[in-house]
Amino acid sequence: MNKDEALDIISDAGFGFFATVEENKPHVRPMMPYLSEEGELLLALLGRSRTIPQIKANPHVEICFVDRKMWYCRVTGTGVMSGDISKKQMVFENVPMLRQYFAGPEDPNFHLAVIQITAVEAMTPHSRLPETISLD
Repeated sequence: MNKDEALDIISDAGFGFFATVEENKPHVRPMMPYLSEEGELLLALLGRSRTIPQIKANPHVEICFVDRKMWYCRVTGTGVMSGDISKKQMVFENVPMLRQYFAGPEDPNFHLAVIQITAVEAMTPHSRLPETISLD
């Protein structure tokens, strides 16, 4: 599998299962991240989200995308909370569902997690083993 196929999985899936760790236990929830041109995953979070303190306490995260063909892509990275208004604008413009939660990028309830990707693994149902994919 190559970089373009891995990016297609992320795009085709639309959402992924985002995992954080709290008190040595995994916490997984569906999320709709936006993959920026800089290769970061951007996640919009509500201010009351338990995900925010989990990322602050342990920045090691993972998100798994599965497309309609059952190809999957696991993205591992480190997360930080960011107030970058231009990144918030980018997410708000590219994830239409956010309009039901936020008035706009400057909404005080709109918090942004930025995931720096450290590893990508992908696999198809026909593969024997997952492949490490470089997004560079």
